[in-house]
Amino acid sequence: MKRFLVIQTAFLGDAVLATAVLEKLHAFFPVAAIDMVVRKGNEGLFTGHPFLGKLFVWDKQTNKTTNLFRLIGDLRKSQYDHVINCHRHSSSGLMTALARAKEKVGYDKNPLSFLFSRIVAHVIPGGLEKRSPDGLHEVDRLNALIEHITDRSRPLPALYPTPKDIADRDALTGNRPSKYVCIAPASVWFTKQWPAAKWVELIKQLPADVRVLLIGAPGDTPLCQAITANAGRGEVLAGKLSLLGTAALMQGAHMNYVNDSAPLHIASAMNAPVTAIFCSTVPAFGFGPLRGNGRIAETSEELDCRPCGLHGHPKCPKGHFRCALVDVPQLVS
Repeated sequence: MKRFLVIQTAFLGDAVLATAVLEKLHAFFPVAAIDMVVRKGNEGLFTGHPFLGKLFVWDKQTNKTTNLFRLIGDLRKSQYDHVINCHRHSSSGLMTALARAKEKVGYDKNPLSFLFSRIVAHVIPGGLEKRSPDGLHEVDRLNALIEHITDRSRPLPALYPTPKDIADRDALTGNRPSKYVCIAPASVWFTKQWPAAKWVELIKQLPADVRVLLIGAPGDTPLCQAITANAGRGEVLAGKLSLLGTAALMQGAHMNYVNDSAPLHIASAMNAPVTAIFCSTVPAFGFGPLRGNGRIAETSEELDCRPCGLHGHPKCPKGHFRCALVDVPQLVS
């Protein structure tokens, strides 16, 4: 029986997309043991996962270095056939290098890639380029790590809400009108986040018979409350559901309105309808919707400053934030 270790200790959205690797490995090696490493805070995505073995959690917030080497010690207790590193930072490179495995696979951008047995190129269009010539998505770049033991077909991410998560969702939606939309207005990066005034404008144009549910992490609650107060409608559910409970909620939505952020990838993993609003970043980077029920909204104005970076910025480098001026009616139609 083969043993795999998948490493992804980046942000929440990255962990969601890495489930595409789990899906592909399980499809090709259905009896294999698959373990995974994630950062603390993302472990809730994998509660009750049907074919994941051990889940290793790295606490990066307190005693980061001590916890890293403690984790590496735990990883070294197992002998793996393949270590698949989906992350591009030195910390995950160290995990990969020191784990016990026959094959260690990772990206060329990892500073410790010279210690891997198989190195894969990770290419994201940069500068002012608006379109990827080959249409690569991040899941295709992930698949490049395992195509030598699987195939070249695109894998898709998947999440598995538990019965409790589904019951929690049903408790919120079961006795009320069934048609609702979810709005995830927050982002870690300011220039990835559609302005609050735009969310208010959108909510005011949504049909009156549609429930409006604002979702996110507990820290997003003040933003959600401000939006609903100014819009005159909406229910703030930020912080009230688990990650998988939120995924289940999004699955049942008439539409999910999101930024270029983790909820976009949760929607793809749940095959949920989604409208993704891109401000400073562009879909050509390879992080857009993955399903046929996904659509993209972005400014029609040609801006020589867009994209201004892969992740966005704490504020608009130009001071005008014109990339966020997306036409609201196109989102409602």
